[in-house]
Amino acid sequence: MIYNFDKVIDRRNSGSVKWDKKDEVFQEVDVLPMWVADMDFPSPMPIIEAIKQRADHGIFGYSTMHDGYYDAIIQWNQRRHQWSLEKDWITISSGVVPALNTIVKTFTEPGDKIIIQSPVYYPFTNAIVENGREVLLNRLQLKNGRYYMDFEDLREQLDSSVKMIILCNPHNPGGSVWTKEELQELGEICLANHILVVSDEIHCDLVYTDYKYTPFASISKAFEQNSICCTAPSKTFNLAGLQLSNIIIPNADLRKKFLGAVSRTPLQLTNPFAIAATESGYKEGDEWLDQLVTYLQKNVDYLTDYIDTHMKSITVIQPESTYLVWLDCRGLGLEPEKLEQLLVKRARVGFNQGYTFGPGGEGFVRVNIACPQSVLREGLHRMNKVIQELNNTSQSLSGTQNN
Repeated sequence: MIYNFDKVIDRRNSGSVKWDKKDEVFQEVDVLPMWVADMDFPSPMPIIEAIKQRADHGIFGYSTMHDGYYDAIIQWNQRRHQWSLEKDWITISSGVVPALNTIVKTFTEPGDKIIIQSPVYYPFTNAIVENGREVLLNRLQLKNGRYYMDFEDLREQLDSSVKMIILCNPHNPGGSVWTKEELQELGEICLANHILVVSDEIHCDLVYTDYKYTPFASISKAFEQNSICCTAPSKTFNLAGLQLSNIIIPNADLRKKFLGAVSRTPLQLTNPFAIAATESGYKEGDEWLDQLVTYLQKNVDYLTDYIDTHMKSITVIQPESTYLVWLDCRGLGLEPEKLEQLLVKRARVGFNQGYTFGPGGEGFVRVNIACPQSVLREGLHRMNKVIQELNNTSQSLSGTQNN
C-alpha cells in the first residue's frame, strides 16, 4: 500500500511526551516541538492491525515471547542487514537506556572508565556517571561535514582502568554511518586492550541511499564475542511507547551475567501489545520502512535547500542515517544559552540543544525531521524569521558603530 506521510495528525492530548510536555520542557507556549526522537507518523498498518487483533483477545496477562517473535527478528536482520543471528543471542529489555544502565553495572566496577565519543546521545553519560563510573571522552572530529573517529586520541588515552566503550552505530546526533573499516579499527583497539564494546544500534534501519550499516558484531567472530548489541523496533516503526528492546549477546558468558542481572529487576517484563507489534513490524514492515526513508530523504533535501538559501550562517551536517539532523549554528556567533533563547523564546521552535550532547556539541542543535513536510516548513520559517531579524540588528549596530 501507499502511505501518506504528508498527513498532519494532531497528537495533542494523546499523552505524547513530545507534544503534551513541550510547554513544561521549554517553559513557553506555542512552541513547535521538533525534539524528542519519535515520529509524527502512524506506525505501519500491519502493526496497527496486529495490536487490534491482540486487543480483541481481551486477556492481557503476563506475557512472554514465542518462536514467531524470535524468527521475525532473525529473518529481518538477515534480510535487511545480512547478519545471521541465533535465537539464544536475543534477550529482552524494556528499553535500550535501561539496558545500558544494567550493562554498565554488570560488566564494570565503580571507578572504572568507560569511553564515549562525544558529541553523543546524552543518556550514555548519565548511565556512566550515575552508576559511579568515569567518562573517558574520545571526541569525534568534524571534517568536511562528517564526523570521524579519532583513533590516535583514543590510543593515547587508554590504560588498564578502561573497561568498556559505548558505541553509537549509526551515530546520534551526527548521523554518521560508521564504515566497516572504521568499526574494524575500533574493534581491534578494543580487543587489544580488553575493552568490551557495547553498541547502541537503535537507528540501524534508518539509513539513506548510498550508505551501508554494518552491525559491529557481524565483522568477525572475535568482535561478536566481545560485544553487546542494543536494538529496538522503536525508532524503526515509531513504537517507543510500547517499551521493548532486543539486546543481542552472542557470548554465552556475557549473556548469562546480563540475564542474571536483569532477573533481579523488572527489565524483562513486557506487554502483549509490544510483542505483537514487534513481530508484525519485522515480518511485514519493509514496505512502510522503504517509503518512510524515501520521505525522510525528501525532508533532508528540503531542509538543506532552505537553510542554504535563507540561513547561510548555519551549516547542515548531512545525515547518512536517522531522522535527526545536526545543525551547526556557530556561524551565528551566539553562546549556547543565547542560541537556545533565540530559538525557543523568539522563534518558538523546540529543538534539542547541542550542548546537552557533551563537549563538541556547543553551538549545534538537533532537529527531528520525522514529521510532515508542512510542519518542517513551519519550523524553518519560524527559525528564519528571527535569524533575519538578528542579522538586521547586527548590521544596524555595525552601521551605527562605523558612523
